[in-house]
Amino acid sequence: MSTPVKIKVRPMTEADLDRVLDIETASFPAPWKREHFVAELEACHSFPYVAEEDDGILGYVCLMTLFEEAQILDIAVDPNQRGRGIARLLLAHAISVAREKGAEVLALEVRASNIGAITLYEKCGFVRTGLRNKYYEGKEDAVLMEKRL
Repeated sequence: MSTPVKIKVRPMTEADLDRVLDIETASFPAPWKREHFVAELEACHSFPYVAEEDDGILGYVCLMTLFEEAQILDIAVDPNQRGRGIARLLLAHAISVAREKGAEVLALEVRASNIGAITLYEKCGFVRTGLRNKYYEGKEDAVLMEKRL
């Protein structure tokens, strides 16, 4: 019988970007380009992480912190790996890092149609704070959410 594999979260590296871009493209109608992720890797206030199992990347989160505020800029899980708690693990890691960096609030925005993500965020203590009309591709609203740390 094989030993169960543990999912670990570690800092994203440039070597991860091909796999990260595959997940990004499969997850969003207007995916980030490689340059966006490279900028996150290079920015001093950005903290991108990947969730990994058996040397395979399952998902990622891009966190930015600046003074008392942190923001999740991007988070996604491989569509074939969803439902395993990976997004919750990445979110918990982002919350922990934001606290370590001294943030008092963690903010994010999510498509209004992404009920699964909104439900997860609410279960993790985020509250809805506003709406940006037609934010995504000029068509879909963004729900603004925050969690007090």
